Amino acid sequence: MKDNVAEEHLYLAFSHQYRDSIFPLHTSISLFLLSYCDCKLFKVFLVPTGEDVGDQCVTKNLAGDLEVHLISRCQLPVVVQSCTLPAVFVKDDKFCRAGLSVVLRHIIQKTFEADPSKKDVLELLGFKKTCLKACAEVSQWTRLCEISIPLAVERFLTASPEHCQAIPPDILLFERKLGEPVRVHNDDKIRRQKLQQQKAGAKTAVPVLAEETAEELKPGEVHEHPPSSLELSVAFSKLLAQEAPDAISREAPHIRRTKTSDLPLLDHVFAEGLYFTVADLVLLPCIHQFLVSSKKQGKNLVDLPLIASWYRRVQEVPGVKKAAGKCNMELLQLPELMSAPKEQLQNSPSVPEELEENNEDSHFIGGPRPTMTKLMENGIEAKFSPHPCPNWTLDWTSLPSAVNPGEGKMSRDRALRKQQQLNNLVAAVTKLAKPGDLIVDFCSGGGHVGIVLAYMMPSCQVVLIENKELSLIRAKERSDELGLNNIWFIQANLDYFNGTFNIGVALHACGVATDMVIEHCLRARAAFVISPCCYGFIQNTVKFKYPRSHQFKEILSYKEHMILCRFADQTAVQLPPERRLVGKQCMGLVDLDRAWAAEEHNYSVQVISMEPESCSPKNNMFVGIPA
Repeated sequence: MKDNVAEEHLYLAFSHQYRDSIFPLHTSISLFLLSYCDCKLFKVFLVPTGEDVGDQCVTKNLAGDLEVHLISRCQLPVVVQSCTLPAVFVKDDKFCRAGLSVVLRHIIQKTFEADPSKKDVLELLGFKKTCLKACAEVSQWTRLCEISIPLAVERFLTASPEHCQAIPPDILLFERKLGEPVRVHNDDKIRRQKLQQQKAGAKTAVPVLAEETAEELKPGEVHEHPPSSLELSVAFSKLLAQEAPDAISREAPHIRRTKTSDLPLLDHVFAEGLYFTVADLVLLPCIHQFLVSSKKQGKNLVDLPLIASWYRRVQEVPGVKKAAGKCNMELLQLPELMSAPKEQLQNSPSVPEELEENNEDSHFIGGPRPTMTKLMENGIEAKFSPHPCPNWTLDWTSLPSAVNPGEGKMSRDRALRKQQQLNNLVAAVTKLAKPGDLIVDFCSGGGHVGIVLAYMMPSCQVVLIENKELSLIRAKERSDELGLNNIWFIQANLDYFNGTFNIGVALHACGVATDMVIEHCLRARAAFVISPCCYGFIQNTVKFKYPRSHQFKEILSYKEHMILCRFADQTAVQLPPERRLVGKQCMGLVDLDRAWAAEEHNYSVQVISMEPESCSPKNNMFVGIPA
């Protein structure tokens, strides 16, 4: 590590050790990635979840040459104590990263920064470096990898024998996903190559794996290559930094003329498709523990042929067996499984409806007026409370430039509108806050709201939570320029923040994020000041079903509510005035539903229009106070 690089601490939860894994599985996954990347850039701490844990118990048979330290939760930095582990904290700093996906992506990026020759490590982030970047609340795939499968395996391992007969539904869902067609950014070209291969009746040889893999074979062990196919050739060529064979790169004229709809589909090689990513490294320790336990119980894995093939294939990836050895994972040598007979598949367990993709029609036909009329006939119309301080404004000219949102690359007009938006939120928070309060700026972006609050309220502690790393880094640079000491930064999805606080604030929280912020505030019994955005992105999720309130549920169906959400986005200044008015009414109805839902939790909530309304097409603002 370079001398000028700040020391980073990696905190991992520790509940117990079982067979060759440390639990919770998020900890085993983190240690496995460190071993795979051969990364020693972090000082690693285990944080026991119980009291009866000794040093010898914790450090015995851990990840090879990795030095691990023990620390109690009360000894953690204060900002880390408010997060779900794993978490990374820069020593003597104010910046924390929390949650499995965020931490793993950070480990990968730091490994590559320290040694740019490790391009294979950077490739773990996938195309456009987006693997597991979307938060679990809006991405079913992230949720499956990051939350559902690790929890399902942990429950499977701890269940009594009579309760662990069935394959966990989330494992079945992974099996199903491995059988779905693959979509990649250049799939048209690869699908044409596959068609040409099929027409020629040729079998493309899989490249011989690197010497590293051969060295990992035990004496007398027979090395079996994965089945030969174009997908495998493409996948392993990339892993080994080899060019795909010329024989499949030249297309015949009749292949080029083939319609895209007539091209053969691509099969999964790894978890996300053709290419090996961090998702495979997340799933391997989990599936490994499930398979070991199933084998011990004598279970037949005939229902999981694709998972068995994936498990064998991942072992062929250079570096995987070496990392498993460091982590004392004794990988199984599974036989190739054939799909079960049809009559047996009919009796096999199925994926529960709640885990299925939401296949409800997202193309809602018709305008909002029938839905608005239906609500009006039941006495429900958009209601806006009067603004408590419409003329309140900060003296922006007297503030340091780093406080001003116009300091960035905004145009003058946009910077003015942003100042007007901030006037509204800061005014509302100022009326609610008292010295010593902890204020959380959710979905903080570049910190426009949080930095103004921290500067204007030095007696309050402000926490910025944002999933996008670059935005949060920019916010920290502005904070450092101002010398603020009452501000922390957390890069995490909202679900990984579990601290207590007094006021929650969010400016233009997108879609479902608004409801996530409200839920956090309700749970903490905190006041909130929130400006919603992107109503068109609202949809049913694992946690949230729409409509939200009892009153709206009695009148509107999900589809009718979604029509309101879609038209609530029709407020852009370029649209005709009458259309913008309908959009504003739809915004008001969607937010009235949210306000009433919060009031069911003993809150007083007002929906207010920001002043001036021209400051943003999305100019609604909630102010909620616990009774």
